[in-house]
Amino acid sequence: MPKIRAASVADHRAQQRAALVAAAGELLLEGDASAVTFAAVAARTGLARNSVYKYFADRRELLAEVVRAATPRWTARIRAEMAGAHTPEERVAAYVRAQLTLVRDGEHRIAQALAGDRDAAVLREGAAEAHAEILEPLIAALAELGDDAPHRTARLLQGFVNAATTAVESGDDFTAVTRQAVRLATAAVSALGAGPAPPGTG
Repeated sequence: MPKIRAASVADHRAQQRAALVAAAGELLLEGDASAVTFAAVAARTGLARNSVYKYFADRRELLAEVVRAATPRWTARIRAEMAGAHTPEERVAAYVRAQLTLVRDGEHRIAQALAGDRDAAVLREGAAEAHAEILEPLIAALAELGDDAPHRTARLLQGFVNAATTAVESGDDFTAVTRQAVRLATAAVSALGAGPAPPGTG
């Protein structure tokens, strides 16, 4: 790894910490959370194993930071996709496409790898915060449509995305799955203004 150059000790520490997080993220993207050990990330960054403890108290803290570091990147890609849409309905469609594109590009492997990790329970709080941040642009689009319960609707629409994610990861055709997920999501959104709810559902 190239030697880190920084203007101050604080800058050096921040850069070294970021390098360790990046190394852990690379290991997760390779699909094996158990491979994320202090020895492994130290080897990737050119540090001695004991030096990692200067930056992270334990493995759980390192993994939690990987999630925190990835969330702004995921959210930025979703917001960028939605920014090109002209109506709230188009923004909902863009949200679905953006999330599934992240899955196709391998970003979801970080969350997938962590889900089965021995420290998964400890990471759930950070994952919940990340999930809430990712939902924010969808909630805004639903509120613009006049939905009186945009948080609830966003969670339900996320169910379409989760099911589509499972399909893509199982080998189904990305383009076909994305097209169908977008159709389902936009149809559901259109139904919000279609009149009173059916009997027994209100």
